[in-house]
Amino acid sequence: MVAKRIRYRRAAAAVAAGALPCLAFPAPALWWFAYVALVPWMLLLRSAPTGRRAALEGWLGGAGFIVAVHHWLLPSLHVFLLPVAALVGLLWIPWALLVREFLGGVPDPGRAAAALLLVPAGWLLSELARSWQGLGGPWGLLGASQWQVPPALRLASVGGVWLVSLLVVAVNCALVLLISVPAARVPAVAGVTGCVVLTGAVWLWVPRPEASGALRVAVVQPGPVADGPDSAEQRFTAGERLTRTLAGQRVDLVVWGESSVGADLAARPDLARRLAVLSSEVGAPLLVNVDARRPAGPAVVPVPGPAVGLVAAAATTPEGGIYKSSVLVGPDGPTGDRYDKMRLVPFGEYVPARSLLGWATSVGKAAGEDRRSGSEPVLMNLPGRPGVRIGPLVCFESAFPDMSRRLTRDGAALLIAQSATSSFQHSWAPAQHASLAALRAAEDGRPMVHATLTGISEVHGPSGERIGPALPTSARAAQVYEVPLARGSTYYVRFGDWPVGAALALLAAYCAVEGIRALGLRKPAPEPTTPPARTARG
Repeated sequence: MVAKRIRYRRAAAAVAAGALPCLAFPAPALWWFAYVALVPWMLLLRSAPTGRRAALEGWLGGAGFIVAVHHWLLPSLHVFLLPVAALVGLLWIPWALLVREFLGGVPDPGRAAAALLLVPAGWLLSELARSWQGLGGPWGLLGASQWQVPPALRLASVGGVWLVSLLVVAVNCALVLLISVPAARVPAVAGVTGCVVLTGAVWLWVPRPEASGALRVAVVQPGPVADGPDSAEQRFTAGERLTRTLAGQRVDLVVWGESSVGADLAARPDLARRLAVLSSEVGAPLLVNVDARRPAGPAVVPVPGPAVGLVAAAATTPEGGIYKSSVLVGPDGPTGDRYDKMRLVPFGEYVPARSLLGWATSVGKAAGEDRRSGSEPVLMNLPGRPGVRIGPLVCFESAFPDMSRRLTRDGAALLIAQSATSSFQHSWAPAQHASLAALRAAEDGRPMVHATLTGISEVHGPSGERIGPALPTSARAAQVYEVPLARGSTYYVRFGDWPVGAALALLAAYCAVEGIRALGLRKPAPEPTTPPARTARG
């Protein structure tokens, strides 16, 4: 009975300990807490009596982390969030086993030193696996909690958010050694010192982005609109009214948020005309986001010109359906540049394996119809600024480091994320989403504009620094930002996700050594090499 009570208490402690790191992310944004947040969980895992128990507590802690970081999804997914968390939580089992293996008992200095490498690598393995779009994407990566720390942003320019995660977990690991294994203090202190030295070296010697002019970019945030049959028109009208206030302010680009236009511009030429008039009045192109059904067959697009007429374009839309598209509109109407969102939000914009999981629509706000996805990223030439190209992303695509890196490698001078978090207006979601722009800007050495319908809208410079004031969820405004441009290439853009490759190589080497050791233990004893003794006969 006592043993069962202890097991239940340890299980509850694992869930609570796994949830602790959520406090390092926005909205609390206690960035410093990330460096100690894993310590209680790791202390619990190292004391697990068996590997099976460590695996269970790793799974429960991982599920607790997912629920805590994504708790704002409860209004949409309801109880469905719990099985999702239970599924994703399985990814922390290998990490939990590594913690018990290398930090359990009284590790010698060699094992302690190996822990400082392999335990962070195991954590990164779980982050990499859950970064797959079907599991929700790379939202809540531990390194992302450091979005407002300049030295961490500089590290991101070298190895992306992955390198920051590795260092944060390494510091937690060293603290566990300092607390629980006095004999391992030397490697623990050496590990912390190594993290500090690496961060300092990157801060001092890694070149900063080189300035290359500036753009005046306006972000239009119309604010919440009550749900109803005319909500899309109300939102459009509010954006239209705010955009008109920008006349005479010499802006180069106006950015509207995700789903700012609720009808296909080919089907609603009146909306295309209104946007063209706005662009003419302001003296700058508008990047809007169309969330609407598009018919199959030949794509019908507005013809540039004062009348903004319609003709059938040569391109075709192979499938009809609802798309989310970034569309650039100038004084003569849509320019023809359009990006269709490629990575859709599971359950929010499509239901994975709908034939099996379609019932989720009856218990939450899961998508009643799957949206269609685009096929490739798109760069848009900015009218009036020769050589300046913008790279649009939509909503949670800003969480994927590879997408912004691809746009930067292809020549984007400005990254733009059009977002809408109005369904989670009074939660931590808007702040979490906005913080991702700082990381992407720092990784790629390019400024990033995060424009939303209802806040939080932010702009970050090429080093990840915030430019101008953020627009909170209470704001209804059109804000102009002087956005610095940069040239050159960061190490992350050049070399990509090398920390992930290094972590996987370490884990593969460890598995190979363990496999060889296991085979050696099973190897049968060798046959005797001396001839058998003979008995003398007489």
